[in-house]
Amino acid sequence: MNNLPPLLFDEPWLLLLALILPLVVWALRRMQWRRHDARLARFADSAALPRLVMVDPSPERRRTWRLMMVAALVGVALSGPRWGLARGPVSSRGIDMALALDASLSMMAPDERPSRLERMKQEVRRLRAMSQADRIALIAFAGRSYILTPLTNDDGALELFLDNLDPSVVGQAGSSLARAITQGTEVLLASDGSADRALVIMSDGESFDDPTEVERVAAEAGSNGVSIVTVGFGTTQGSTIPIRDGSVVKQKTDDEGNIVVTRYMPQLLEQAATASNGTFIPAEASDKATRIRGALRSLRTARREVNTREDHVPRFLWVLAPAMLLLAWDSWRLLRPQRSSSSARYRVPMRGQAPQSLIMLVAISLPGMLSCRRTPDPAALFANGQVASAVAAYRQLIAQGDTTQRTAYNLGSALIALDSLNESSERLESVRQQTSGELQFRARFNAGLAALRLGRAAPANEADRYLAAARAAYRDALMDRPGHADAKWNYELALRKNPPQGGGGGGGGGGDQQSPPEPQNEAGLDQRQAEALLNSAAREERDVQGKKQRQGRTPPGGKDW
Repeated sequence: MNNLPPLLFDEPWLLLLALILPLVVWALRRMQWRRHDARLARFADSAALPRLVMVDPSPERRRTWRLMMVAALVGVALSGPRWGLARGPVSSRGIDMALALDASLSMMAPDERPSRLERMKQEVRRLRAMSQADRIALIAFAGRSYILTPLTNDDGALELFLDNLDPSVVGQAGSSLARAITQGTEVLLASDGSADRALVIMSDGESFDDPTEVERVAAEAGSNGVSIVTVGFGTTQGSTIPIRDGSVVKQKTDDEGNIVVTRYMPQLLEQAATASNGTFIPAEASDKATRIRGALRSLRTARREVNTREDHVPRFLWVLAPAMLLLAWDSWRLLRPQRSSSSARYRVPMRGQAPQSLIMLVAISLPGMLSCRRTPDPAALFANGQVASAVAAYRQLIAQGDTTQRTAYNLGSALIALDSLNESSERLESVRQQTSGELQFRARFNAGLAALRLGRAAPANEADRYLAAARAAYRDALMDRPGHADAKWNYELALRKNPPQGGGGGGGGGGDQQSPPEPQNEAGLDQRQAEALLNSAAREERDVQGKKQRQGRTPPGGKDW
C-alpha cells in the first residue's frame, strides 16, 4: 500500500514556470557575463587579458546555479502545491431531511443492477454528497418502520447504517408506505430549527396499504409543512426475488409454493406526492439524486457549521522557504568583503566561500523547519498497554497528513480497546469500503466486533440494531473466509438474544509492526464447536422468524415481500 500522501496543485499549468524561470535566469546571467567580457576586451586582447586581470569564473557559475534553483522553487510554489488532509469547519446552508428507505424483500430484486436496494443506496450516497449541510434522518421500513438515526450531520453514522441496511434490519415483512410517512413526519416535526423539512421516500411502490390511508397521511404531512418527494425503483416487467440460504440461492415463493414476481408499482408513490403537493420521481428517471435536489431547491435553509470537509493542505511555504533562504545566502555572499585567492586558476580576488558554520546551520535548521515533531510509535505504546496514548499518537499521525487506510484501521482497532465503540465503527466501516484483501477483512471483522460490544452493552430496545449490524459484518466476513472460527463464534454471539460475557476475537492489526496485535478468541472454541453453534443458532433464528410470521405478523393476503 502506498504511504505517500497525494500531491495536488491549485494551478498545475504554472508548474511550467519551474522549467521556464531557470532558463530565463540562465539566459540573463549569460547576457551579463558577455557584457562583462565585452567591457574587459576594450582594455586588451584575449591573449594579454589574463596577465592584466585575474578572473575566476567558477564562483559566478555556482551563483548562476543557485539562482536557477531559486527560480525553480519559486515556480513550484506559484503552482500551489497541496498534500495531506485536514478537517475544518465549513459554513453552509441546509434543510432537515428524513430519508425513508424501503428495506422489504422486494427491494432485493435484481431488475435494477445489482439490485433495487443497492441502486437505492447509491442514490442516497450521491444525494448526501450534494447535501453536506443538510441534517438527515434515516428510516427503514417494510411492514413496519424504524428510525435508524435521528437528524444528524454525522456522515460516519449515516454511512454505517446505510451500508448495513437490508431486509433483516426490519423485523416485520411486507411494505407499508403509510407507516413510513407517519414516522418520517413525526421525526421532522420533533426537530428544532428554522430550516424547512422534507421527507424523501425511496421504494419500489409495491405496498399493500389502503390507498386512502396513504393519501390521508401524506396530505397531513403536507399541511404540517413537510415537503414529500417519492422516488421509484424497479421495472414494471418485474423480477423474482433471490433468497440466500447459506451457499444456496433460491427464489422467493408464496404460501402456495408459487415463485413470486415483484413489480414496480408507481401508483401509490404518485398518489402520496400528489396529496402532499410534493414531487414524484419515477423509476425510469435518470440521475435521481440531482432531481431530488432540484425538487427541494426552493425550501428555506438554515446556516450551519459543518465539520466534515477534508481539504488538501496548502504547502507552498514548504517550497518557498528554502528558496528564500537560498536567495538570502546568495545575497550575503555578494555583500561580504572580498578576499584574494592565491590558489585560484586565474588568481583574481573573488567571492570567498561561506563559513562552514553557516552551511551547517542551514543544513540543520532547514529540515527542522520543514519537518514536524516526531510522533511516538503508536504500536509500541499499544503493546505496552498505553492504549489512550496509542490512540492519541494515531490521531496525531492523521492530523499531520497520514491518510493511509492502514493508519485509519489501526486507530479504529485501538479505539475498541478504549471502548470508544461508535467512533471505532465509523472509522472501520470507512476503511472497509475503501480497501480490499487482508485489510478489508480485518476492518470488517473489527467493525463487527465494535457493533457486537455495543449491542451487548445497549438497552434491550437498542441492542437489536447494533446486533443486526454485527451480524451483517460477520456474514460478509464468512462469505470471504468460510472457515474463520472466530468470525463464526462472533456471529453466533450476535445471533443470541442474551449473549454470554465471553466473546470471540478481533480482526487484529493491519499486518505490519505498526498495527495492534490480534486479540484471540476468549471462548476457546475449536472450529468444529464453532460451526456446530453457528448452525444451531442459524436454525433457531429461522424458526423464530417463522413463528413470528405465523403469529399474524404477515401482511394481509399473505404477501410478505
